[in-house]
Amino acid sequence: MSRHGPLALAYHTAFIVFILAPILIVCWVAFTPLGYLSIPTREFSLRWFRAIADYPEFVSAFRSSLWLAALSSTIAIALSVPAALAVARHRFPGRGAATALFQSPLMIPNVVLGIAFLRFFTEVGLGGSFSGLVLAHIIIVFPFALRLTLASATGIDRAIEQAAISLGATEWTILRRITVPLILPGLVSGWALAFIQSFDEVTMTVFVAAPGTETLPVRMFLYIQDNIDPLVTSVSASVIAITALALVALDRLYGLERLLSGHAGEE
Repeated sequence: MSRHGPLALAYHTAFIVFILAPILIVCWVAFTPLGYLSIPTREFSLRWFRAIADYPEFVSAFRSSLWLAALSSTIAIALSVPAALAVARHRFPGRGAATALFQSPLMIPNVVLGIAFLRFFTEVGLGGSFSGLVLAHIIIVFPFALRLTLASATGIDRAIEQAAISLGATEWTILRRITVPLILPGLVSGWALAFIQSFDEVTMTVFVAAPGTETLPVRMFLYIQDNIDPLVTSVSASVIAITALALVALDRLYGLERLLSGHAGEE
């Protein structure tokens, strides 16, 4: 087995530091006792974490983001199952066009999508509504859900389903008791990726969200337009801590390697 040389290790170390440095700096600034953005050099303080309670808009926006991300990613993963099974198993006219259509939101800038959604939802009476926001998020997270679901669906051994058919199982029974369990790793990883994408989306959401449907990234974006203080860094540090705890829990319960690969792996 070959080993990485010193140059490769130095490159990987520099790359990891480059990726993590902004996150670590944001978390460090969140503990400053000062009233302006500054890295604490003498003492740490929880002043700006306590200040979050004085701004219920952030708490409300956080709940809205959680609900929006969970709802849109769940609907997207449900829609990805028939789409992935159709693309993975069948050869039909327009298959390539259908696949390109499913993945097309990845090729369109989010600012363009935001303007298009704003115009469309205004015309159909969904402008500024939570329903319109959910529909927009479903469209932008669907490609992420589909990719991992499709990866799992492509690797299914059809002989297992054919054996169930020979034993008299119905199509619904096969789907519920064989197909879905086999692609479950892809569903879980696709849902997680879609959830993260939806929760973090800000560019498109700025155009679609109304004052009553603001998400946390939009609320933070609007806050820093008028204020320059470490409150946003404390909110960001709290979200990072919650995300880290969620990843640890997923790793303990399911395994991050299996989750991110989208395959069940060996037991």
